[in-house]
This record gives sequence, structure tokens and C-alpha cells, in this order.
Amino acid sequence: MDRAAMTDMILMRQSASGSTNPGLLADMFRRGQADVHAKDAINSEATHSRQSIRAFLSALRGAGELASIAQPIQLDYEIAGCLAEIDSGPALHFTNVESASGAVTMPVVGNLLNSLPRFALGLGTTVDQIQASLLAAIEKPLPHRVLRSGPCQQEVIAGPSLADELPIPRFFEKEGGAYVTAGAIVAKDRVTGHTNLSIARLMPLGGNRAFVGIAPNHHLAVLARAAYARGEKLDIAVCVGNHPAVLVAACLYLGLGEDELPIAGALLGEPLEVVRCAGSGLLVPAHCECVLEGSLDAGEPFTEGPVSEFHGMYENYGAGVVATFSRLTRRSDSIFQIILPGYHPEHCLLGGVAIAAGLVRAIRSAVSSVSNVAVGVGGAGRLHAVVALHGPRPGEARKVMFAVWAAVNLIKQVIIVDDDIDPWNALEVEWAQATRSKPERDFVIVPGVRADRSEPLERDGTIGKLGIDATRKEDDRRDWELARPTRPALARAREILRENRLV
Repeated sequence: MDRAAMTDMILMRQSASGSTNPGLLADMFRRGQADVHAKDAINSEATHSRQSIRAFLSALRGAGELASIAQPIQLDYEIAGCLAEIDSGPALHFTNVESASGAVTMPVVGNLLNSLPRFALGLGTTVDQIQASLLAAIEKPLPHRVLRSGPCQQEVIAGPSLADELPIPRFFEKEGGAYVTAGAIVAKDRVTGHTNLSIARLMPLGGNRAFVGIAPNHHLAVLARAAYARGEKLDIAVCVGNHPAVLVAACLYLGLGEDELPIAGALLGEPLEVVRCAGSGLLVPAHCECVLEGSLDAGEPFTEGPVSEFHGMYENYGAGVVATFSRLTRRSDSIFQIILPGYHPEHCLLGGVAIAAGLVRAIRSAVSSVSNVAVGVGGAGRLHAVVALHGPRPGEARKVMFAVWAAVNLIKQVIIVDDDIDPWNALEVEWAQATRSKPERDFVIVPGVRADRSEPLERDGTIGKLGIDATRKEDDRRDWELARPTRPALARAREILRENRLV
């Protein structure tokens, strides 16, 4: 897609959404582009490592899926506004960021993984093979390769002031502060050796301290409590600006102690190159953009205040834990990655794609006919699941419903379809529900189930669950064949459409 076409696309999207100033973002693309690439780290020699975020940004640019914005833009709220206005559109690269204290030297990128085709590009596969690639990587991880030093350690800053050294934005007006949203956190238990790679939000508290937002059942929280019980703090390293393989691996639902870094290597198709943090010895991706080295203190609570959640509304989770950072290491021309939080595609898909892969792994042991699982954006990447079964036997659909609820507490609605339906295609799923299910027979409601803390309608600690069996049943119809033109006619039609560049 060329820049003029991208501008038109943005104008159309803004007009459709009723934006009060439909020309604003498009004008940012039209003006000031000549000097963008001259100071663009994406074009530097360091880009050539295929394990870096720069390699992915370069691929996005080559596909016409990355737009650089050279106009001055405020770090607080305005970057979030641009990402939200485009939402499912191109990835954005902000090269002229300003904060309340002046110009920001580090460029900011966002909206990188806001569609399944972007996931496929980042993982080097096709959309229909994303799930298979994740499952294969989980089953056959690749041991990482330890380097003596790496690009993420080109600069070292002791006792960093987070707000001064990193362009950490404010996203939404009622939140308590700015947030790091794309930090992949590495932690390791000193006694058990359990290693964890996960993503959690960080809110700077001044100087080198930050609140870390983790649920009590999060593996990182488990490790932090174990360290506190021994009278210790948990060593952590927060890595920002990662290749998609690292981000996706960090979101997977695995068992405590299953190391996600080798899975990232398997997704890359080669051992992930890592370097050791100077103080803790933690292994971090060598080609990430920057690393905050420090410790997490489960004995130091901090009340966060309102925070946006995946369902799009604010939550008040109360007290969390605090991290203190002793060092910041980074590339000399580092790029700062953000994930727009709340109910936005990248945030929802990072969770949904990973949860779906974990569900396939979990429920196939109960029902072997599971062929595909989707946890899409419509259900906020957490709340709704669609499971496709191959030739389901009587009763298997209900068995799968309960297996899903047992595996992922957040999911409250499960729809079961045959594998001629793409579970990621909401229209196909709705059609199957409309034409293959009878509410009086195929709807299962389970009231009063213990709810996750981030369930948007939870009030007394419980929520109901809904299961829908939208598979074909032999006694419902004698003929399930769909009406369509003849196969020769369809083949000829596709040929004609290809010749006219319509498909």
C-alpha cells in the first residue's frame, strides 16, 4: 500500500467513526516525511538481526503496514489517541515525541500486532497456521544461545529515573499515571530454578521505582511471594522492544516453571540469543531495545487506583507490588514499544491468540477431536471462546464446554462448532449458531461460578457461564448441503476475477 492509499484509508476510517477532525491524522502522513528515514533506527545496521523488533518493523514497512509520523506529538494521551483512532490500521512510528519536560529522543512504536495477518508475518507463517506454530513451539522448544554481550547493553545507566530515561505515556484520562505496557518480564526463583517470562503493566512511582500490576494467581506473583517468604526480593528484568516471537511466548498459558524463552526460539526457528544481566544473571533477549534490571518486593504494597482493562472499562484492583530498578541497559538508538491497553485489537489479540493455543493443548487431552480454538477480539480476547470439533460424537460438545471453563477461569461463553466453520470468523460462527442450534436443547447455563477478578460483571465473586452447541445433529436435517454454483463455474469465476485483479 503506498502512502497516498494509506492516507485515503485513514480518512475513510475516521469519517466512518465520526471523528471530529477527519483530516488530522491523514495530514500527519502527508507532511514532513522527507526527514523521517534519515533519523530512523529501523534503517540502521542493527536492523539486520532477524531476532529484533527492527526486523519486524522493516517487514511491516516493506508491506506498506508501517506509517512514520514526523509531526510533534505529545507523549501523554495524544499517542494513545492516534493508536485508538486507527486501531486496526497500520502500525505507527512516532519520531517527534514531546513531553511536559521537552523533546523525547527515543522514537515510539505501537499497533504492531493488531491483526492475525500481523501475527502471521511476525511468526513467519500463515494465518491458518498460527495456532499450529504455537503448539509445535510449545512441544519442541529450542534451547537459547548465550552471548557475551548484545545490542541491548550498548548503554548502561545506573539507578535510572524511569520517567526521565524512557518515553512512558499516559493512555487514558482516569488512570493514575503513565504505564509501560510492552515490557516482557523475566524472573527466576533462586531455589527452584523456575523461570517465567510474562507481560505486566508498570506504573512509574518516581525515580527508579514502579508499581507492577500482576494478579495474585499470576506466575510472577507466585514467584514474588515465594521469595518474600524466604526474606528475599525477586530479581526481575523488564525487556521492552521485542520481536513478536518473544511477546507471544510471554503471553502463553503454561505450567509454573515452563520456560517461555526457548519457546520464543522455536517460534523464531532458531535459538533465541540472550545475554546475562550484570547483577542478577537473568537471561534476557539480546536483541531487545532496552532492559530494566531490578527486583520485585512482594512485601511492599501499593494501591494503583483506576486502570483500564481488556474489556474497555476501568477497574480498581487495590494493592499491588513495587519494583525497584538498579540499572537500565539499552541500545544507543533504542526504540520504545507500547501496546495500547484496554479494549483495543493488539491488547486483545496478544491475550486471545495465546489463550487459544493453550486451550487446544489443555482440552485435547479430554476430547481428541478438537481441531481449532479461537478467543477473538469480540470477546475482548479473554471472555469468549469458540471451539471447532472434527466429527463430534454425542455429548462431546458439552464435555468441551466444561473443559474450557476448567482450563481458563476468565472464559464465560463457549460456542462449539463443526470444523467446516472457521472459529476466528465471527460471521461464520454466528451463522452456525443460527442454523445448527436449538436454544431449548443446545444452550447450557451454569450459574454461580467463581469469577476472575477482571470479569467486568463480577460483584459477589461469581458469574454465570454459557455454552452453546452449534454443531450439526443428524436428526435435525436430512440434508446439510449448502446451495452454491457448480464447481467448474466457480473455478472459471475465480480465474476471471484473478485476471481482473479482484482476488
